[in-house]
Amino acid sequence: MWAAGESSDRSHRDRTHEETNINAIRKTLTATAVVGAVLAGSAACGTVEQLSAGKKLDRAFEELGKKKRLSFELDLDTDVASLKALDAKSDPEPGDEMPDEAAELMSGAKITLTVQSKKPISESGEKDFVGMAMKISSPDGNLAEYRVIGDYAYLRADMDTIGKATGSPVPDAADLPPEAGAIKDILGGKWVKFDTKEMDRAAAGGQSDRKGPAPRPSLDTRTQKKLVTALRKVVAREVRFKTAGGGDGTEHITATAPFRTLITELFGEIRPLAKDLPPGMDLPTDKDLKDAPDTKVTADFTLKNGELTEVDVDLAKLAESAKVKKLGLTLRMGDGTRPTAPAGAEELDMDELMKGFLPGAAMSDADFAASDLADQDFPQS
Repeated sequence: MWAAGESSDRSHRDRTHEETNINAIRKTLTATAVVGAVLAGSAACGTVEQLSAGKKLDRAFEELGKKKRLSFELDLDTDVASLKALDAKSDPEPGDEMPDEAAELMSGAKITLTVQSKKPISESGEKDFVGMAMKISSPDGNLAEYRVIGDYAYLRADMDTIGKATGSPVPDAADLPPEAGAIKDILGGKWVKFDTKEMDRAAAGGQSDRKGPAPRPSLDTRTQKKLVTALRKVVAREVRFKTAGGGDGTEHITATAPFRTLITELFGEIRPLAKDLPPGMDLPTDKDLKDAPDTKVTADFTLKNGELTEVDVDLAKLAESAKVKKLGLTLRMGDGTRPTAPAGAEELDMDELMKGFLPGAAMSDADFAASDLADQDFPQS
């Protein structure tokens, strides 16, 4: 899955094997993400308030909820050798091994998310949020940025670096025809913007009789309460808390739980609510999780003067026989900076984008062969 492209005569067996690997990886990542999120937020559940550590974390999460602007930084704490070892354990097909460039990019990448609201975060609904900014960065600079301000979304990306790391190089912006417009800006790493309402309309097939944008999938209040109640039961049974003091107002609280037992019970409680969850959420089955290691995973919460500043989750034990030296997730919390609209962003015309630059019936094979685009070296993926 890391190769630049696949030969056209690849057998059905190989494709089926690759799809199975991709699905397994996706479900494993989903499970790991849920465990990290639950361990990070578990102490907010009322059933653990009788514990001293639980009370302290309750107060820390309450303080986060009072903020009107909140920033999260997610850092994959690992190295190239560990990522390559994990990839080797997955037994990739010859030629599909993780490139060194991809391992280097992942080992140094960070994801930062900042949200801004007119009200305290815990009291905010969708209409209260006035700005959002997400950034994926590496030691060499920003790889991709995405912001939503009002009705507009802004995007820019270092397509050249991403293309080289994934093994799918992109064409040079200078090689595209003039009518490519803002597409050239995307490939050139410049800011572009688009109207989110227009995007919803285009995604809905351009239906002119639609009134307003398509509703975005979200959890309603009733479902959220059911979900929290269900997770609370599992956390109360499986998660154990411990407090350790520190200097200069710093305190560490650890939450520990057996991995397979925790995720199996978590998804067992979530599955009955699947019909109320946003579409596209593919929950792993008990069969998918039966081979997951049941070693204990620990999350370390750092409090500074009672304020939650960092959560560290050590995942190295989950690698089992793979020769992994370092594998963890670090989540840092802070105020961040107010998301703002970048200057000079070229606007994307969604109709032109859908009609002229995405595959479809609008351009036949003969039309494409006669166009300037036929001469471009686009990646197969």
